[in-house]
Amino acid sequence: MLLTTTPTIEGHAITKYHGVITGEAIIGANLFKDIFASITDLVGGRSGSYEKVLREAKNSAMQELQYSAQAMGANAVVGIDLDYETVGQSSSMLMVTASGTAVTYQ
Repeated sequence: MLLTTTPTIEGHAITKYHGVITGEAIIGANLFKDIFASITDLVGGRSGSYEKVLREAKNSAMQELQYSAQAMGANAVVGIDLDYETVGQSSSMLMVTASGTAVTYQ
């Protein structure tokens, strides 16, 4: 399954458009990650714990996008867009949404 942010697939013709699809993932950041992230904020540097959570959420949303495309008979998703939002009480959860167009190409 080809997943791309571009609207076309270079060197290939898109033969069928199956439609717009989405994949979502919502992941909560637990108390310990919040504490370690606060320490990182104070002393500087990158927050590895939050980066890991972001990566997991993105991968999960992309995997859901791929499953949706396969269920429609597509062999690629083009024009993928990723959106990140915080949700829940006191923005304690992270939502990642992946959207794109499921297509068949040759």
